[in-house]
Amino acid sequence: MKRGVFILGIFNKIKDKLSRLFSKKESCIGIYGPPNAGKTTLANKIVKDWRGDDNDEPLGSVSHIAHETRKAQRHHKLDINSGNRKVTLDIVDTPGLATKIDFHDFMKEGMSEKEAKIRAKEATEGVIEAVKWLEDLNGVILVMDSTENPYTQVNVTVIGNMEARHLPLLIVANKIDLPEANPDAIREAFPQHPFIGISAIEGTNMDRFYDAVAKQFGW
Repeated sequence: MKRGVFILGIFNKIKDKLSRLFSKKESCIGIYGPPNAGKTTLANKIVKDWRGDDNDEPLGSVSHIAHETRKAQRHHKLDINSGNRKVTLDIVDTPGLATKIDFHDFMKEGMSEKEAKIRAKEATEGVIEAVKWLEDLNGVILVMDSTENPYTQVNVTVIGNMEARHLPLLIVANKIDLPEANPDAIREAFPQHPFIGISAIEGTNMDRFYDAVAKQFGW
């Protein structure tokens, strides 16, 4: 009798391992980064590539003005396949993170004082919402502008926060299509984390990006 129970226990363990091996892993992944790094452009590209329908409606709108995304946008159950890896993701496009939001900066973009103050208030609320989302995430895609200095307070703070929470992290150097881009500076700044350089707007290196996503957040 004991031998039968022992064999049954081994069988159940093998069955459980095989089930996890061949099943898809479902994760909720947040796309984070400073304003205007290209987070929403990347989110829209991911959704367009993997949602499996002909709906061209984007996940979020984009603008050259900072903090265009002021509410987190979530798209459920995107099946991403890369080689022999499969991962089912909920993608969350979060508002841009900033250490300072000044309504005067929006006035410089042509907004009235009233519009600028509303925008600044919404942007501040968006930053708070983005931070709260960290409680519900299984991993983070951190998008940086490869034309900018990576050693910013936002980037360093976000990475430190991810490390403290032990969340899987993929660093993405966006805008490599621009002549002033220097993605290697980002790679060298944070060598402890997986890295990929892309152009979300041009679709450059997206196959390699999906390989990295499947490897970092899938089985």
